[in-house]
Amino acid sequence: MRSTTIRGALSALAISLAASGSAIAQTTTLKMQASWPASLTLFENFTQFAKRTEELTQGRVKIETMPAGQVVPAFEVLDASHKKVIDGHHSWAGYWTGKNKAAVLFSGGPGGPLGMDHMDYMSWMWHGGGLDLYNKFYQDTLKLNVVVLNILPSAPQALGWFKKEITSLADFKGQKCRQTGIAAEIFNEMGMRTVNMPGGEIMPAAERGTIDCAEWVGGVEDLRFGFQTIWKYHYAPSLHENVSVGELVINRDVWNSLAKVDQEIIKAAATETMFIWWGKWQRQNAEALEEFRTKHGVNVKETPPEIHKEFLNAWDKIAERESGRNPVFKEVWESQKKWDSVTVPAKRFYYPAYSLAADHYWAKK
Repeated sequence: MRSTTIRGALSALAISLAASGSAIAQTTTLKMQASWPASLTLFENFTQFAKRTEELTQGRVKIETMPAGQVVPAFEVLDASHKKVIDGHHSWAGYWTGKNKAAVLFSGGPGGPLGMDHMDYMSWMWHGGGLDLYNKFYQDTLKLNVVVLNILPSAPQALGWFKKEITSLADFKGQKCRQTGIAAEIFNEMGMRTVNMPGGEIMPAAERGTIDCAEWVGGVEDLRFGFQTIWKYHYAPSLHENVSVGELVINRDVWNSLAKVDQEIIKAAATETMFIWWGKWQRQNAEALEEFRTKHGVNVKETPPEIHKEFLNAWDKIAERESGRNPVFKEVWESQKKWDSVTVPAKRFYYPAYSLAADHYWAKK
């Protein structure tokens, strides 16, 4: 009797383990869309993440990566992820400032924000409560059924492309320029006339002559779009996205349906992608800048300093105004200020200015 009972129990356990193993081995395919065309390296960040996720899960989780417009327009991916029209997306929080201006603070934000560089910003995200505030913002403030992770460090970005030389703030004013998010509001305050449009619409608008100038990213992304064939003045740096980090968003029901181990793998794959892709991207941008100069005859110029100063002044006014009327913006802004008040001064003390060694070995000609 005892032997029969033991054999029966072991048989039941074997069946249970087999069923469990079968469940783990099942393939889940997530259909996710980006806010950019497949031709850009931004999209390659997305496909690199998808490939790494499939490798690490041994095929249990596959991600179908779709470019902007394949299911929904570029700026509708957040709502589509919430409604499960798609399982998730690859985009940038700054696009959602029309919902709540606090969104820009989860994108890196203008001016750093508050003097941060990328590592300072990720320090706040991962160790200062930023990522928790990010998820709280989507889930509680915007009432969206999603989970968000960081993935795309697409900065620093250039001021943009112009038809004519920009020597001062006065030259900047009155230009009809493609900008988006909170940067558009800041540049409007500085006298620019901005037009909001997805990246894929910039070239057609430029060819029709409906815009005088445009900002997208800079470097290799701009090269692939072909801006150098329209405009011959390219300016950098800029403070509108000197620290910019994109997002990977997954519908929360889809996320909760994944095994815990696969959730952790997705987190790890997103973080790995962020840094490995970023290293390659820095070199691609350098090569693109050289191509602008030597092959396409682009006038590559430094942004006039007064534009930086006026930009920060305008952003400070907007941030102060928004903090006074938007408690969510204020909560995030104060969290960043508290973190930065220790992090940024310490970094200024320990880190030598980039120009110290750069000027020694590669002095400006």
